[in-house]
Amino acid sequence: MTTTTPSRGRRRAPTRIQRAAGKAAALQKPRVILAGLLLLALTSVMLLDGYLRAEVGGDQRVRTGASSSQVPDKVLDGGPILSFRGGQATTVSVPDKTIALTFDDGPNPTWTPQVLAILEKHDIPATFFLVGSMVSRYPGIVADMVEQGNEVGIHTFTHVDLSYQSDARVNREMQQTQLALAGAAGITTTLFRAPYSSETDAVDNYSWPVYKKLGEQGYTSVFVDTDSDDWKRPGVSKIIKWATPDDGEGASVLFHDAGGERSQTIKALPAYIEKMKAKGYTFTTISGAIQEEESAGGRQAGAGGVQVGGAQSGGQQPGGQAAQRESNGQAGAGASSLQAAHREATGATLYEGKALIGAVAVAEWTVPVLSVGLLVVGVAVMGRFGMMLILARRHYRQRNRRRFSWGPPVHQPVSVIVPAYNEKECIANTLESLARSTHPIEIIVVDDGSTDGTSEIARNAARELGMTNVRVIRQENAGKPAALNNGVRSARYDIVVMMDGDTVFEPDTVRLLVQPFADPEVGAVAGNAKVGNRNTVIGAWQHIEYVMGFNLDRRMYDLLRCMPTIPGAIGAFRREAVLEVGGMSEDTLAEDTDITIAMHRAGRRVVYQEHARAWTEAPGSLKQLWSQRYRWSYGTMQALWKHRKSLTDKGLSDRFGRVGMPLVVIFQIVTPVFAPLIDVFTVYSMIFVDFKAALLAWLAVLAVQLVCAAYAFRLDREQYRYLLMMPLQQLAYRQMMYLVLIHSCITAMTGGRLRWQKLKRTGEVGTPAGVS
Repeated sequence: MTTTTPSRGRRRAPTRIQRAAGKAAALQKPRVILAGLLLLALTSVMLLDGYLRAEVGGDQRVRTGASSSQVPDKVLDGGPILSFRGGQATTVSVPDKTIALTFDDGPNPTWTPQVLAILEKHDIPATFFLVGSMVSRYPGIVADMVEQGNEVGIHTFTHVDLSYQSDARVNREMQQTQLALAGAAGITTTLFRAPYSSETDAVDNYSWPVYKKLGEQGYTSVFVDTDSDDWKRPGVSKIIKWATPDDGEGASVLFHDAGGERSQTIKALPAYIEKMKAKGYTFTTISGAIQEEESAGGRQAGAGGVQVGGAQSGGQQPGGQAAQRESNGQAGAGASSLQAAHREATGATLYEGKALIGAVAVAEWTVPVLSVGLLVVGVAVMGRFGMMLILARRHYRQRNRRRFSWGPPVHQPVSVIVPAYNEKECIANTLESLARSTHPIEIIVVDDGSTDGTSEIARNAARELGMTNVRVIRQENAGKPAALNNGVRSARYDIVVMMDGDTVFEPDTVRLLVQPFADPEVGAVAGNAKVGNRNTVIGAWQHIEYVMGFNLDRRMYDLLRCMPTIPGAIGAFRREAVLEVGGMSEDTLAEDTDITIAMHRAGRRVVYQEHARAWTEAPGSLKQLWSQRYRWSYGTMQALWKHRKSLTDKGLSDRFGRVGMPLVVIFQIVTPVFAPLIDVFTVYSMIFVDFKAALLAWLAVLAVQLVCAAYAFRLDREQYRYLLMMPLQQLAYRQMMYLVLIHSCITAMTGGRLRWQKLKRTGEVGTPAGVS
């Protein structure tokens, strides 16, 4: 369903206020740009959040069973620490009786702090291989980790198997993680562990080029000797057993501080540390293990030595500056925050990293809020559908039962006021339709300074039709409110009917429209505005909107006795009531909404007469439609703000403030502003999450809307064939209405004024008999 402000007639010539407002026209383009930027920002935030959660760009492929024929034997049989010097592979093993404790997949807000607390309690360091997306989401944990003296390495940004990825994707995974580390802890690192890796003998022909490429860039790749397999959750005793090296050998030992439920890891870790200390083991970082091995002249596979954290010949230094080393090669808790593998992040890297952390913080806050908003909007929209169906049915049954009556039939003549500004295409058709009226009327055409001969055309048409009840009043161009007020002052009768110069009435329209005035409480009556030029795509969309979005709404508001708008195309008023509230106001661009609310506040009842139909010409182009709806939306906001004190009104006038004002704000401003979330999340889910489920959900919502629309068409006795356009309306027209409303909100929030715009008419809506 398309949700917009209520239908009303077209606007006329500019008043003094609108002419002054036109001076601010140059500000409208920036506001359109701002609306577009807001939409772009929302899209960017959702994409960033999806990327962080591996919904965007995620790749779940994991390579297994590939050949390792191209991998050097010295690497397959070597130690768990692989680097390159002069383009040659060099591996290092962890010294005997030494444990390089490593953790993968963090940081995690639940488990990582518990791991850090255990390490601090036992005064040992560890090396954490971090997923960049998690670093950007939980930067404070990483800062604490580094400050505590632990070492960090890269575990890619989105935890993908790099053997499947292009060189560009590999570089992006590394660089983005470096930026995340820079923003979180002010450092970069030279250490890397590939996701899904294990021991060096598992390196295959697909992953080997990746390790070589990263080695040339100065990265040291770290594998494992001993795997606790804690991710399998085999029990505390097995985790400890599987993490224990054989026969006093040193080892790079793998645990996990994230990636799943890690309570067994938390229980096993302190017992494991105490067990290994009892066996005479010491704990160190990966850099510490390398330095100890070098100091002891440890075994090396390949030519030359290895320097991890210092200057390396033949390779770049990831993160830039030369490292400051710990003199003893082992950093315990409370050691310097700059480990041997760490680089201090400076310059652009530092600022870009902080920007990344800031953007992720915004996404982490925004998306959950939007999700809640989506839920609220969804409930509100569905609740509105249900309320409209129930109340519309009740309204129809009440007003169409045989014994229903407003009171004694109203037979006295009424005054029909037709404000006209440059209506040469339409005014003759309007008068011709009024000539067939079955109710006694006088017609007052108020020519608001037209320059196209509207008044002469009106006089000629009246003569040709033999109409002696037509008066044409000319005034200087002052705007539609002034023209209507002139007509009200000139009216001879107590009831005045207002219509537009491009609208045509059915013969019984006036008679049916004035019958509710038999009830002395009724001060104004809203008629049923219909789209006459409905045989184009844009016209059909507006036809659906008028029948469902406007007239179904009016039935609901009528029963709740809080009708927000009498459409400018067809409305009737007690003349004394109009004069009592000061006439049609020029304070807003929605004088019809303005006076309707004023009627409520004056204690008058406003009702809907569904059988009184008027056929109006809707905008024929998207540009004109945008102009009209933008003006309607902004004018409605002005009217609501003007009458904001209705919320505290007492007595007969409090109904609109207590019921109508909240409903209009919720259903015509707040809900439509956030309704695009439904479509944005639907598109997002279709592309990045589950296309089938998202499509089914969208179709289910469309089905509910079709049911509501079909029922509205049944009540208005309209042809169902126009509903075939509804799916396309949801895809295109509704999005435009969203943007219009957002544009109007931005204009209101920035204190802008809207210039007056006249729609181009064609006069194609003739007599009602010609409309199907």
